[in-house]
Amino acid sequence: MSEFQGNSNTGEDLSLPKATVQKIIGEILPKDIAISKEAREAITECSIEFIMILSTQSNDVAEKEAKKTIASDHVVKALEELGFHNYLEIINRILDEHKELLKGKEKRNKFQNSGLSEEELLRQQEELFKKSRDRLQSNGSGGSFSEIKNE
Repeated sequence: MSEFQGNSNTGEDLSLPKATVQKIIGEILPKDIAISKEAREAITECSIEFIMILSTQSNDVAEKEAKKTIASDHVVKALEELGFHNYLEIINRILDEHKELLKGKEKRNKFQNSGLSEEELLRQQEELFKKSRDRLQSNGSGGSFSEIKNE
């Protein structure tokens, strides 16, 4: 029996979504192979156990670094410490791909949140630059930055 079973702070049983487990199993196994309910439950229990062990080890790594938040680097280090060396290359590659994907989303979200097209944002930026240049020129070439800032 796992040291983690029945150790939940909320008293609720830990589980994984059945549909997600079934989808993962379906993607891995050949289409002509069926899996029994008991085997699916065993896979779910083993997955929960793995996640609990990995979470505990990741937390230990984070605590050693005096961090309060578990980062992806802590999880990778935990996998290494648990002996999952064979998976580190693919995990690091997927992590790098994920980070690149997030960078692209961040840039898109800034534009999308404004509700304006990139062209419109550039036009507004140019207008602001022009107003700033005009203000600077109207104050004369001897105007200081603090004078412009206080207008």
